Amino acid sequence: MAAALGGLDALAFAGGIGERGANIRSRICQNLEFLGLTLDPHLNREGPPERQISPPNASVPIFIVKTDEEIVVARAVFNHLAGSDPSP
Repeated sequence: MAAALGGLDALAFAGGIGERGANIRSRICQNLEFLGLTLDPHLNREGPPERQISPPNASVPIFIVKTDEEIVVARAVFNHLAGSDPSP
């Protein structure tokens, strides 16, 4: 996909594994320097829930983004029950 897009603007990790899986994030980014991805091991392991985990000067920033799947599901159910959901 990165080739079809002509490279990456950023990489974001989200959801349970993306937010709490430092080892998984590290393994995913391993050997992807050719895409401009550089993971800072210290930032990857420690910091606030939402943060940049690549060095500040990285050509492609890597972020952890907090998600709230429950509110997305609740809104979808509400819209469906209210009759404003276009899906069947």
